[in-house]
Formats: sequence, structure tokens, C-alpha cells
Amino acid sequence: MKDLKKLSPVEQRFILHWGEMGTRWGINRTVAQVHALLFIAPRPLHAEEIQQALGVARSNVSNSLKELQGWGIIRMIHVLGDRRDHFECMKDVWEMFRVVGEERKKREVDPTLAILKECIQEAAKDEATSEHTESRLRELHHFFETTTNWYAQVRHWPTSTVTKILSLGDKARKLLGAGGP
Repeated sequence: MKDLKKLSPVEQRFILHWGEMGTRWGINRTVAQVHALLFIAPRPLHAEEIQQALGVARSNVSNSLKELQGWGIIRMIHVLGDRRDHFECMKDVWEMFRVVGEERKKREVDPTLAILKECIQEAAKDEATSEHTESRLRELHHFFETTTNWYAQVRHWPTSTVTKILSLGDKARKLLGAGGP
């Protein structure tokens, strides 16, 4: 990526794929592509460089940068001798995914838990709601509550601990004496 105007085929492929994956995760394609470019960039980039490298409108770059800053996975920095704002991506991949996980929890899981709790309370008072529906809502609430509580503990573990746990794989199940395939 010596010359940002000319991305290598590998860089192009990664950026295009990350944009496609972003759409599958509910993220705007350009936002994901800007993130991918900043992730692989060897130095902070200003908006014009991002625009030229990706071939997208300046307004798309500006909106994408604001959204990525809102997620907390890129930050604006200043470069000595250059009045423009430059942007860089978080360096630590594990921390980046922790931040994304926390944001997704706040935006998706927390509101779902709140609605489930309200629905369960209303269902208990509402004779028109079947016991089956109430039971399913309680089961779903229990799942979200259990996983949220687990996440609250794990998110503060050091990366070294997380990687050790994840590398255990099937050994963890066997250590716990749990059955399964």
C-alpha cells in the first residue's frame, strides 16, 4: 500500500470482502470498506486519501468516519505539518472485537432484554397471552440474560486468558465432564 491510489489485488480483495461482510452484519458497505482500509493502512489517513483509494464520494467517507468513530474503533489524530484530520484504526484486533461486541450488546441485546422483560410482565397479567407464549418468552429471556452475564465476566479477561480458553476447544467440554458429540 505504498501508493494509496493503487491498492494491491490482495488489499482490494480484502477491502471488498470486508465491505460485503459488513452488509451481512448490518453495517453499510462503505463504512466497512473504510474500516478495512484503515485497518490495513500502515499510517493514519486523511479523508481525501480514503476517498481516492476507495473511489467513493466524499460525503460517504465523512459519514463512514463519523459512524466508525461512534463505534469507537477508529480515532482522529493530527499529523505535524498537516492541518487535515487523519484517522487510524485500533491496532489490537482483540480489543477491536471487544469494542464491537460491547456496542452490539448496547444496540441489540440490551433493548431486546428490556422488551422481553416487559412482554413477560405483561403476559403474566394478560389472559389473552397463552402459557406457551409466556414460556417461550421466559426461555428466550433466560438465554439472553445468561449469555449477557457470561459476557460481562469474559469481556474483562486479559487477551491471553481468552486465547487460552478458546484454544482449549473440545478439551474444555471434556474437562467439565460434559457430554456431547
